[in-house]
Amino acid sequence: MIKEKPVRTERVIQFGEGGFLRGFVDWILQAVNDSTDFDGSVVVVQPIDKGMCDVLTAQDCVYTHIIRGAEGVDKKIIDVISRCVKPYEDYESFLKLAENKDFRFVVSNTTESGISYEAGCKLTDAPPKTFPAKVTALLKRRFDLGLPGFVFLPCELIDKNGTTLKQIILTYADEWNLGEDFKAFVENDNTFCNTLVDRINTGYPKGEKLNLGYADNMVNTSEYFHLWVIEGPKDKVLEIPFDKTSLNIIITDDLSRYRTRKVRILNGAHTAMIPYAMLSGIETVKDCMDDETMSSFDKSCVFDEIIPTLDLPKEELISYANSVFERFNNPYIKHYCSSISLNSVSKFKVRVLPSILEYIKRYNKMPEKLLFSFARLIEFYKTDMPNDDPAVMEFMKKATTKEILKNEQLWGQDLSFLEKEIAKYE
Repeated sequence: MIKEKPVRTERVIQFGEGGFLRGFVDWILQAVNDSTDFDGSVVVVQPIDKGMCDVLTAQDCVYTHIIRGAEGVDKKIIDVISRCVKPYEDYESFLKLAENKDFRFVVSNTTESGISYEAGCKLTDAPPKTFPAKVTALLKRRFDLGLPGFVFLPCELIDKNGTTLKQIILTYADEWNLGEDFKAFVENDNTFCNTLVDRINTGYPKGEKLNLGYADNMVNTSEYFHLWVIEGPKDKVLEIPFDKTSLNIIITDDLSRYRTRKVRILNGAHTAMIPYAMLSGIETVKDCMDDETMSSFDKSCVFDEIIPTLDLPKEELISYANSVFERFNNPYIKHYCSSISLNSVSKFKVRVLPSILEYIKRYNKMPEKLLFSFARLIEFYKTDMPNDDPAVMEFMKKATTKEILKNEQLWGQDLSFLEKEIAKYE
């Protein structure tokens, strides 16, 4: 064990044990514990069958987080996770979380495809397949016990993540005939905040000698920058005393400005570049920035085709974009393209496709760089490199470009009108 772990009150249920939540939410809660009397701990729920909870549990859920950048290097032991729960091995232990009245917050990061509805999930499944279905089952147990609801702080990068999660839960409530009283409980006793997160987390530093002086298989790394924008009622959110810290956390009644800027520019820059980079054999984001062709391509995507589609002040957008590329150039950050490529189709839909469609609408011409990126995405899925839902990978690998563009389930609309333009770059 890295250090003796203090015993704190379990207050947060966390769906996900990956590098982002451990380097963002858990790092933040560690800071809150260190500087306030919050005294809270996290129970991690492994949202899928295969995950890293066994490795985390083997070291008492304690790990090292290392922040690196132009500011220097900061190393912190994170000990806020009390334990892990694995619903696919012990479903009842998951449902029992609902019985603890001290739990107040639910955080999650199940990727863009995680907050989604899937027909066929049942309350009797152990566990139900989707993340929202699991949450519905947890809330049903909570409701049956007459306990108060939760404050949800989802970190998935989809628009209105909290609102969407609530809507899907209510859909399952109808399908499962859970009754109007339960639906009223979901609506009135639970708070679903929309949130925006911003930090480049780079996970385990592969190939580096850290000389920690102890074994740690869950070391996590990130940049210094962090931003959490939470759209929700201050009195509920500040049950975690963020305001008593120096953390960069904004509680607002409208996060749309922050979200559009971040998702289109920072995440869009990543997603537009990554398939092209991986097809070119480039390993990390820093390597992309050091490659003149790749760096020039990505900057052209952002400055020439993404920023012109946004309505915020131009100076603010340019300043933010410049800061993004400074962050991409952080010499300490080994942000692997393969990590960013997870679920690239759903990421492209959220992060890049809106810029393509808005550019066409505003200028009545095609955004050449972003359509080149779309062509590289399709080519990428013809290889064995993608990491995505098996059904998505199988379809993308076998389908023609025309079939891919027509697939409304992937893109939310028929994109056949882009076929001739994308064909130019195949």
